[in-house]
Amino acid sequence: MLKSIILFDGECNFCSRSVHFIMKRDSQKKFQFASLQSEVGKLLCNQYQVPKDLNSMILIDNQRYYAKSSAVLRISLGLEGFWKVFSILMIFPPILRDTVYDFIAKHRYIFGKKQSCKIPNKEDMERFL
Repeated sequence: MLKSIILFDGECNFCSRSVHFIMKRDSQKKFQFASLQSEVGKLLCNQYQVPKDLNSMILIDNQRYYAKSSAVLRISLGLEGFWKVFSILMIFPPILRDTVYDFIAKHRYIFGKKQSCKIPNKEDMERFL
């Protein structure tokens, strides 16, 4: 089974917490993860021609990438529980959804910044590229 890959800002506490949030709600392990700063992250961004100035969490799924609110809402579809409900927000045009996403992304370091990602435990290590 081909897994979806989530690329995230490994220096951002909010982003790292988001990854752990996703992992807790993805018992089928549909998602794998890599930080944007890692060699794998850079290679995937290059392979999928992700713009270098894109300030976003990236979802790579079905041989294409999704960014900003589209990535987040598609990720919510893969989570267990009521989180799938948020995908209904896809009815709004990306320009509206991405305005909210951009505001959050611009202020994400309010939760702190670190030099590197938290090292996952042995059980979760297989999910990181």
